[in-house]
Amino acid sequence: MKKIVLLGYMGCGKSTIAKSLSQKKQIPFVDLDEYIEKKANLSVKDIFEQLGEIKFRRMEHEAFVELLQSEEFVIIGLGGGTPCYANNHLLLAADNVVSIYLKASINTLFNRLSPNKSKRPLIAHMDDEQMKEFIAMHLFERSYFYNQAQHVISLDEKTITETVIDIEYILA
Repeated sequence: MKKIVLLGYMGCGKSTIAKSLSQKKQIPFVDLDEYIEKKANLSVKDIFEQLGEIKFRRMEHEAFVELLQSEEFVIIGLGGGTPCYANNHLLLAADNVVSIYLKASINTLFNRLSPNKSKRPLIAHMDDEQMKEFIAMHLFERSYFYNQAQHVISLDEKTITETVIDIEYILA
């Protein structure tokens, strides 16, 4: 069976959607950041602060490859930046992978991220206008990598349940 890889920008709902899909299909879900944290015995924030981004990106790539090569059939939720580094976007087209880009508009992402922005170090200090500009810039920079996914699902105006149904249709 193929690994299911969900990718997209922070706040698009990768983890929430993956958990719902996991329950419905009885397939384990692995959040890549949590997997790295367990292996390193450090939070992602601490890895960035103590070891630097380059070391984190190397760990991220190794963990992603490890999960793809494991015998276990899993749903993998990538970090927002994962496809953009270490040629990880090339892994999205592997034969043993079904990759799905969970695409959301700037407004959808802004509305989802705003209430909890204090928990997101990249945007915690920004006002609304700065945040919208930041999201727009990031989406522009990352769109090439995100669009390497085999499938794209638009999340705008959709519930978690509707998105999970869309994913099940792809998997059928």
